[in-house]
Amino acid sequence: MRVSTAGSGDSQERMFTVVVLGLQSGRQRRAERRFTVGFSQLQATVRRITASGGTIQAVIPGAAAGASPAPSSTPPAAPVTASAPKPAHKAVPVNLYKPKTPFIGTVTENYSLLAEGAIGRVQHITFDLSGGDPQLHYVEGQSIGIIPEGEDANGKPHKLRLYSIASTRHGDNYADHTVSLCVRQLQYEKDGETVNGVCSTYLCDIEPGSKVKITGPVGKEMLLPDDEEANVIMLATGTGIAPMRTYLRRMFEPKERELNNWHFRGKAWLFMGAPKTPNLLYDADFEHYQEQFPDNFRYTKAISREQQNSKGGRMYIQDRVLEHADEIFAMIEDPKTHVYMCGLRGMEPGIDEAMTAAAAAKGLDWSELRPQLKKAERWHVETY
Repeated sequence: MRVSTAGSGDSQERMFTVVVLGLQSGRQRRAERRFTVGFSQLQATVRRITASGGTIQAVIPGAAAGASPAPSSTPPAAPVTASAPKPAHKAVPVNLYKPKTPFIGTVTENYSLLAEGAIGRVQHITFDLSGGDPQLHYVEGQSIGIIPEGEDANGKPHKLRLYSIASTRHGDNYADHTVSLCVRQLQYEKDGETVNGVCSTYLCDIEPGSKVKITGPVGKEMLLPDDEEANVIMLATGTGIAPMRTYLRRMFEPKERELNNWHFRGKAWLFMGAPKTPNLLYDADFEHYQEQFPDNFRYTKAISREQQNSKGGRMYIQDRVLEHADEIFAMIEDPKTHVYMCGLRGMEPGIDEAMTAAAAAKGLDWSELRPQLKKAERWHVETY
């Protein structure tokens, strides 16, 4: 069922209640406040609140200014129903290998994904999965676990870390026996010293030919729908691009289309966030897909240290969502549209605020719409 939107004829008369969780004096506690504004002031109000550090909890459509509640000629927003097309969960492999009995894979390649001038360190690492019994196989959107060598501070083996898979089920070489990861080396400051992440550093430094303990695969949250005419909106930051790469290779790589007998005909739109242009991962591939499939793929970048948003601040992925709010919601109205979000957990509040404002401008309540999309398995989130 489509999600209806408010008609333009009455939108200027409508009032909205903006529910805000704001910082109080001393930044010690947060309190909820409510503001009632007209439609014409809504966007500006949302911008002022977010700029001052407030968090928008909801934007609730209210009665017209100066009028008693009355029946409206515009129907209320229709719910997103679970009858929408869902990802295929049949025959999805899960936990073929567990921590006590991991698969021992072999590193076949490990190379940098960053261009000169980039910030940090990100590697593309491929493992040979040949010889397993059972064969370690997976589908697009799943993750695997890596158990790094060595022991922790208590003398115990390191625990596994999960990483989103960056290759399709056929692998980068289309031979059905490899898996690839996109790994950023974690680094942070503690007591004046730089601390390196245990597993990410282990993987970024690993040499071809090395043996690695692998578990999984796991996950059904990020699976693609089977429908060749589905629409897919992808929101990614940093190494959150990993599952998006698998989707796009499956959609647009000629060899993948041949192997799968699956020919994507819908609309795919990738929003990619990075601090600098040299930090854009797999950028040349995505530019190529956009050139080869202009009717099916759109690629929008948010480069925070090089681009400015409408307020003159840094350009983040949520700013791009606000810019294209009308188009995004037009796609979401189609029950064949799925939204996928992957990256650092810190991206979620910004995306939520952008979607809240965008929904409110169409007379919709995002706090009600998002759970409906989630229930219909059309809103997929994997953050860390």
